[in-house]
Amino acid sequence: MGAAVVDLVLLAFIGLIAAMGLKRPFIWILLYIYVDLVIPQKVGWGIIQALPLSLMMFVLAFGGWLVLDSKKGSRFTFRQGLILALLGLCAFTTFRAEFQDSAWEKWDWVWKSLLFAAFLPLTMRTRLRIEAVALFMVLCIGAICISGGMKTVFGGGGYGTLKLLVIENSGIYESSIISIAAIAIIPIAVWLARFGTVFRPHWTVTMFVAALSFACLLMPVGTNARTGLVCAAVLAVMMLRTVRNRFVYAGLAGAVLVMAVPFLPQSFTERMGTIFDHQEDESASTRIAVWSWTLDYVKDHPLGGGFDAYRANSFTYQMPQVIGSGNSRSVTYIEVTDEGRAYHSSYFEMLGEQGWLGLGLWLLLHAIGLLQMELVRRRFRPKNGEKLGWQGGLAEALQQAHVVFMIGALFVGIAFQPFGFLIVGMEIAFGTYLKRQEGTGRKARFTPRAEPLAQA
Repeated sequence: MGAAVVDLVLLAFIGLIAAMGLKRPFIWILLYIYVDLVIPQKVGWGIIQALPLSLMMFVLAFGGWLVLDSKKGSRFTFRQGLILALLGLCAFTTFRAEFQDSAWEKWDWVWKSLLFAAFLPLTMRTRLRIEAVALFMVLCIGAICISGGMKTVFGGGGYGTLKLLVIENSGIYESSIISIAAIAIIPIAVWLARFGTVFRPHWTVTMFVAALSFACLLMPVGTNARTGLVCAAVLAVMMLRTVRNRFVYAGLAGAVLVMAVPFLPQSFTERMGTIFDHQEDESASTRIAVWSWTLDYVKDHPLGGGFDAYRANSFTYQMPQVIGSGNSRSVTYIEVTDEGRAYHSSYFEMLGEQGWLGLGLWLLLHAIGLLQMELVRRRFRPKNGEKLGWQGGLAEALQQAHVVFMIGALFVGIAFQPFGFLIVGMEIAFGTYLKRQEGTGRKARFTPRAEPLAQA
């Protein structure tokens, strides 16, 4: 009975949002983002699992824009072309992949992630739409983080064992991936609290974002994900560029960290310790071995081996093992043989699966976005005591979220994760919006004003 109720609630919610889209087709875009991030078909237990919700909402979103929505102001950019080029390369490598079954299984969700990222900026023609996508992204990932944060506080954490909205530890719900996504949405959530128009700045909004940010920071603790801790540290450093009182900020951050350490679970502190002593960690040793194998692999396969090409790897390496403690510690080396180990890095994931061309396209796509947001940030930087505007604030937030994603991608295979491409899509739409506004302003300045007919 409980499972049926969960299914009915989820389907009723999706149906209600879909009905709202009959009047405002853009709502179907937001509905697809919800389905793609939260994956409600995995949250439910019955009939909802049998429905191809992701494909259904994709068709609804694209069809609604094509038939019902306005195309005014929509532009196709170079970065969207890069996404489509990457999509075409992925299709090519999938047809010639070494492991056809698993390659086509990954293709089933990758093509939607890439195509939607190229399509999304065409629909985000206004500030309200850009904000709506940012809001849905924050709320969707926030829903997962709030659940995980509460369970962490009450002692339900652990690497690969923290129960979120679903039971399985894969996709966005995988420990390291949700930790990266959680840290990445913090600057976007803060921007919404400061400049939002859907939920305008108010103390209640500020309190919610503060609580949500705290829940997001708890995700690396609850999941024991080292990558999440690294991402949180990177975000803290980046925020030094934007805060007014840097020394006060640094002092408070250090004080909070010192006070928090005694309350951290022992399992978390032990696992974080392997960041600084990675040679004793089997996971780190395996990653280095996989990366070395990938570099050798692309020498013979410069175009990559298609999705899940890592299944072909097999290697033997020497892993140091510490025996004893204190002054009686000794290091011995044991021989470890492993095979079929994942890349554990988006950079090597792209290299092994799509070759040098795919890695180049992927890096260029992200590098242009980071550079573009930096240029916008500098252009709208406050001067002469002015307050930060929403444009400069959004550029900072997207850049910080993007950097967090790229740092996390160093250690986790998230090259095609939808939340990463949502950041890319928002950057493209934001840049196009600013260019269109600039063009409108120029036209208004240089077009002669027409005299009223009565005065002609």
